[in-house]
Amino acid sequence: MEEEKEAPMVTPGEVLGRSSDVKAGRGAYAAPHNNTVYASLTGFHRTIPPPPDSPDKRPTVEVTGHKAHGPVPQPGSVVIVRVTKVMARSASADIMCVGSKCVREKFTGIIRQQDVRATEIDKVDMHLSFHPGDIVKALVLSLGDARAYFLSTAKNELGVVSAESIAGATMVPVSWTEMQCPVTGQIEQRKVAKAAS
Repeated sequence: MEEEKEAPMVTPGEVLGRSSDVKAGRGAYAAPHNNTVYASLTGFHRTIPPPPDSPDKRPTVEVTGHKAHGPVPQPGSVVIVRVTKVMARSASADIMCVGSKCVREKFTGIIRQQDVRATEIDKVDMHLSFHPGDIVKALVLSLGDARAYFLSTAKNELGVVSAESIAGATMVPVSWTEMQCPVTGQIEQRKVAKAAS
């Protein structure tokens, strides 16, 4: 573990090099639009030389977590998030799980208005889709800006999986846009995830 202390510390979104010079390894990804390799987690930046017999002479850059290595959201991952804030055009959320594994670091996600559902995108009302505290199943689209992942709930099986009503009870989904409080019977609007039948 001695060498880890020498390795520089990086955070998500930090530039590790150009795709023409280095390959993205664990904890890193290459952005095709600008051919730049970025860190996707907080940890130690290491450069691994290519194997002597490799036709590709680029070294691999990787970021190894400074904590016990938990799962890291990648584009295409299905994640479970808790909504923290709902604004007019987006909702912020903390990513809690990647697939079935809980994350050990803090990752933030943003669900933009255009990524809430696949149809009638211009009619999406963020405040009728999510509320702070909702547990949402979402798909990671990309590492967006400001070190937050862009998330989508635009498939039927994605959306709110658990929500608390104003009365404090866990609501039951009654349609893909509504959940009902079992205590008061009150209906609240949500972008509901369709349960796998």
